[in-house]
Order: sequence, then C-alpha cells, then structure tokens
Amino acid sequence: MLHPDLLARHLDRVLDDAVIPELPNHYRGKVRDNYDLPDGRRIIIATDRLSAFDRNIAAIPLKGQVLTQIARFWFEATGDLAANHVIEYPDPNVLVCRRLHILPVEIVVRDYLAGATATSIWSMYKAGLREMYGIAFPQGLRENEKLPETILTPTTKARDGAHDAPVTPAEIRGQGLLTSAQWQAVSTTALALFARGRAIARDRGLILVDTKYEFGVDRGGRILLADEIHTPDSSRYWFAESYPRRFAAGEPPDSFDKDFVRRWVTARCDPYRDAIPPIPREIIVEAARIYIGLYETITGESFVLPPPDTAPLDRIRANLRRYF
Repeated sequence: MLHPDLLARHLDRVLDDAVIPELPNHYRGKVRDNYDLPDGRRIIIATDRLSAFDRNIAAIPLKGQVLTQIARFWFEATGDLAANHVIEYPDPNVLVCRRLHILPVEIVVRDYLAGATATSIWSMYKAGLREMYGIAFPQGLRENEKLPETILTPTTKARDGAHDAPVTPAEIRGQGLLTSAQWQAVSTTALALFARGRAIARDRGLILVDTKYEFGVDRGGRILLADEIHTPDSSRYWFAESYPRRFAAGEPPDSFDKDFVRRWVTARCDPYRDAIPPIPREIIVEAARIYIGLYETITGESFVLPPPDTAPLDRIRANLRRYF
C-alpha cells in the first residue's frame, strides 16, 4: 500500500477536467470527458472527479487512472460472459471504445440491504417501504444484512442534475424503455456478471455488495456491456473477514469504495439539499489510498504512480495525438 505522503504529492496534479480542443464532439459527463470520432469510435477520459448525490463533490488524485485500470481488469475477466465496447487503452486514464446507443435503464444488482442514496434499498426500507422495485421485502431486516437472494433493482438513467428513479421490470417493459427481449438479455447477463465478480472478489477477501451495469446497442443491433464494470464508483465492496463480527455488533462493515467520502458528507449535511462542506485534505488523501488499495487487491498488481512533475492532461494529450 502506498504511503499517504507519496499520494499527497499528487494533490496538486488532479485531473479535474480533460478538455482537448483538437478532439471533436466533446461531452462532459459526471466523471468522464468524452469525444466522438467520425468513424464511430469514442474516446473516454476518466477524470479524478468524484460524483455522489447526483453532483460532483471532490477530485481524488489518481482516481481516474484507478477506475480505468480496474474496469480494464474486469472487462478482460468477463469477456466470455458479455461482449463489451472496448477497443484499446492508449493511456492509463483513457479508453477508446465503440460508440453505442446506451439503453435508458441502469441494471443494479444487490446482495445486501445497504446504501445511502435515495434509490438504495436500505434508505427506502428504513423509511418504511416493504415493496421496492417490484420485490416484497420481509419485516425485521437489519442494515447491511445479506438478502435471501440476489436481486435486480433497476433505475432509469437520469440526465445531469436529475435523479435516477427506481423502476420495476413491468414498468420497464410497459413504458417501452426496453423490449421484453432486451430486458431478458440485460438482466440475465447482469446476474452472470455479478456472480463472476462476487466469486473473484471472494478469492481476494472481499464481498461484492452491489453494483450497476450499463448496456448499449451498436450499429449492428448487438447489446454490449458499456461504461465501466465493478469499479469502486459503480460498486460497493466490504472486507469479508471482518463483516460477520461487525454486522453482529451493529457496526458498519469495513468498506472499500466511495462510501468513505459519502459517509463523511452525510454526517455533516443533507447532500441533496445543502451545500457540500469543504472536504479536508486528509480525507482526500485517504480516499485516494482506498481507491489504489482496491486496485491492488483486485488485480494483484502494484499500482505504479505517474511522475508527479508531469500534469496528467499533458501526458494524455501526448498519448492521444494520433487521434487529433
């Protein structure tokens, strides 16, 4: 694990924006800058922005590199289960992929009663709901408890500034968000991907608690896995060894995801209504350490720090010059 002092040297080298004027058709997402090339390829640059509560709340050093490389590991580890949009990785922060028509439903898979967001099943269960996403939940469940079975809790995809909304499979089909065949395909694939991720995480001493998947359709009508897979931005990880003891004691599990920052924020404000307070330097450094630790745990490889005297965007521009 990298020492916090090493990470602190990169605090002034965060990649908050990745605007490259020489590349066409720029679109700024929550955490990625995207460029659409005329030949149907898309360049996706993962920045260090941290998105939570439907807004950007911080920039975490090296986060974009970690997310890109973790997703790369998982895309390669699940390629036999689902075709994906990957073409190449010209830079540690950059994915070149096939441009897809993204389906308007995110497929969220859950194994535990957890979460702090408005669409999480724990938030809704705590508020008294016992039927969510078309699923009936029993009384008496506790926060962070293992669910009787793996469940799908899909949401509609919100535009920037809007909120994702829970939706049932019947509503997905009834509203024409997906056809019956598309829903069958993505739901079956999502469960298979989650089972693979859960097994690999277990071998690394982790619990894959929940995750989200996005799918898109290419020009030939094929459904491909898109966006990212099993990263700490799209997934929740707990340490398996300490989970039983901490759950029995009513304590939150030791986590390996961006809940670390979310919990700091929710302890100090209502993030859906209030201004986010300034996040201290030590919290930012610890968040970077957590992201890097997850990369090393999942992949089994040591994380290589980029040169601290080179601005990330300068390096990315050099590696993408052939696309100008």
